[in-house]
Amino acid sequence: MVSKSAAPSENLALTYPKATRDPISETLHGRNVPDPYRWLEDGTSEATKKWSAEEQALWAKQLSELSGRDQWASRVLELLGAGYVSAPAWRGEHAFFMRRAAGQEHGVLLVDIGRTGERVLIDPMMIDPTGATTLDTWQPSKEGRLLAYQLSVGGTEESKLYILDVASGQIVEGPIDRTRYSPVAWLPGGAAYFYVRRIDPSLVPSEEAQFHRRIYLHQVGSASNTDVEIFGAGLDMTNYYDVSVSLDGRWLQVSASAGTEPRNDLWIADLTASSMTAPKFVQIQSAQIDAQTGLHFARDGRVFISTDRDASRGRICTASPDELLAQGILAPWHDFIPEDDEAVMEGWSILDGANLETPVLLVAWTRHALSEISIHDLATGMKRGEITLPGLGSLAGLTERPEGGHEAWFGYTDHVTPPTVYHFDARNSQVTKWADPPGSIVVPTVFSRQVAYSSPDGTTVRMSILSLTKDPDRPRPTVLYGYGGFGVGLTPGYSAAALAWVEAGGVWAVANLRGGDEEGEEWHRQGMRGEKQNVFDDFHAAAERLIADGWTSPKHLSIQGGSNGGLLVGAALTQRPELYAAVVCSAPLLDMVRYELHGLGATWSDEYGSAAIAEEFEWLISYSPYHHVHGGVAYPATLFTVFDGDSRVDPLHARKMCAELQFATIFDKPILIRAEPNVGHGGRAVSKAVDVTADGLAFTARWTGLSATGGRS
Repeated sequence: MVSKSAAPSENLALTYPKATRDPISETLHGRNVPDPYRWLEDGTSEATKKWSAEEQALWAKQLSELSGRDQWASRVLELLGAGYVSAPAWRGEHAFFMRRAAGQEHGVLLVDIGRTGERVLIDPMMIDPTGATTLDTWQPSKEGRLLAYQLSVGGTEESKLYILDVASGQIVEGPIDRTRYSPVAWLPGGAAYFYVRRIDPSLVPSEEAQFHRRIYLHQVGSASNTDVEIFGAGLDMTNYYDVSVSLDGRWLQVSASAGTEPRNDLWIADLTASSMTAPKFVQIQSAQIDAQTGLHFARDGRVFISTDRDASRGRICTASPDELLAQGILAPWHDFIPEDDEAVMEGWSILDGANLETPVLLVAWTRHALSEISIHDLATGMKRGEITLPGLGSLAGLTERPEGGHEAWFGYTDHVTPPTVYHFDARNSQVTKWADPPGSIVVPTVFSRQVAYSSPDGTTVRMSILSLTKDPDRPRPTVLYGYGGFGVGLTPGYSAAALAWVEAGGVWAVANLRGGDEEGEEWHRQGMRGEKQNVFDDFHAAAERLIADGWTSPKHLSIQGGSNGGLLVGAALTQRPELYAAVVCSAPLLDMVRYELHGLGATWSDEYGSAAIAEEFEWLISYSPYHHVHGGVAYPATLFTVFDGDSRVDPLHARKMCAELQFATIFDKPILIRAEPNVGHGGRAVSKAVDVTADGLAFTARWTGLSATGGRS
């Protein structure tokens, strides 16, 4: 039985929809675990639909009373009007790139062929004027004649694969379904490709339909039911696969990771010595080595190996392809670019054109979350210099011509610079601008600084702070943002929400918490599994530093995060409710006892642990936000934002947590949930992004004391 330990919501100024507290609990590893709102897990039930509808009516009423919401929306839309442009992917004289101009709901894929000028290849709005269709990924053939691309609808990310003729713009074939997260590895000539597809769901239990991927060989123009399965049978059902083919078509590479594990198995096959329909695979690395490794078969006959094996921050090795084929896991690797003491290796690009006196290797790094590019001799690995970047920011892609050349392209962004593309010429080491973002806007003048602070265990953590003043002048309404998981780092980037907030007189801070990769894979490991509390401690310490330095105060401090970052702020509000005035929690994981049972949760057990294992259950229950809501506590104003098309993190987490907080809180600050249909976890139309951003900013401003216009007229 579940005891009623909190004051009912009728005692508050705000009356919440009735949510029955069922006397449901279960015993897990000897511990009683109450779950009074399990009925809210079923999004299709009439009871859940009724509760959800009433919650949306409550949110709509609250939203109508929030001043400045339209001003926030208008300014965010203006700042997004800068648009963006991506670094090009070259195939011969074909340059493929993404661009979004002001007024466009989605980015558009274009191709520029030689001197004939650019053409639109894929415009999601031309395919679906409602804006609900997204372009998930794309891959040109090696010659650039054909294009593989994937579309999904309503935010589900359930991609369908199509092939387009680049010259005519006509669809050659498709759709092929069940290709979510599928790479496409073209063979030379474009007559065939390898790709990843889930098996027919009728062949597996319904709860496993999202898993069981296989690698197939497909002949362009043939029916997908005739595709040849070449890899994956009998392996872990949660495996994600990557597949690639070398430029000359000889080497097939397959990588497998169970869910989001930060380690992989790796195989190669020589397609000149075995059939494409039955490649003879040789294993190069086992996931038991606990490292992430990838190969690049270079034009000079060497294999370049990028790995964090024995190098948490990453290194590059070389090997002989013949030795790899003959000796597999036992083949020798030779250090080429060693691990750096501070910087994390993010990628690299080979420039070996015939007109270069000295071919070079460009290596991209992040040093304490700020990007760098170093230049190395391709023969020896010796460092020859660096490329000076436009500022202290982030790279967004580093590309070259696959067939060789002396040029590279890289995207760049920082807190006040929309994504911009630059060109590097290795003949003279000159950097020039290749493409500006298409929109012309006035970006507010803000100051950015990076500070270091100590977490409770003494670990040094870094945080970026954006403000109108160089130094704190008074406690201001502040947003603290974090993520802290899956090896995903937060680096400086253009954010319309952050700029709008700071322009209005607030402070925006981004903490580089453990669990990300800002300091390498070991930094990630220090914030996962049984070490997850480190992430929350880092976050609380960031808040305390902002307060101690005078930037803000508890009554002015808001926290935001989405997905794993939603878990972060959910844990923060239950662990330190007195520290925060407001919370915006988006697409969150919150019931960590049952997360594996829903969405893609089964693929995340290596990151968080599994409730099926006694020791790991104790990790999870120790911080699971849903299980740490207590009656008689004054919780911050909290807004959950969820998306009904979300097939990664089920909205049930937010529903259950919202109901529990509404029942438990003794504060008159609201606990609300905003649910949106036909939108998912990831990409969405600009208007949808503006709406959810403006709603969140208006809510945060209301409970931290910021005007939407600030000092602006």
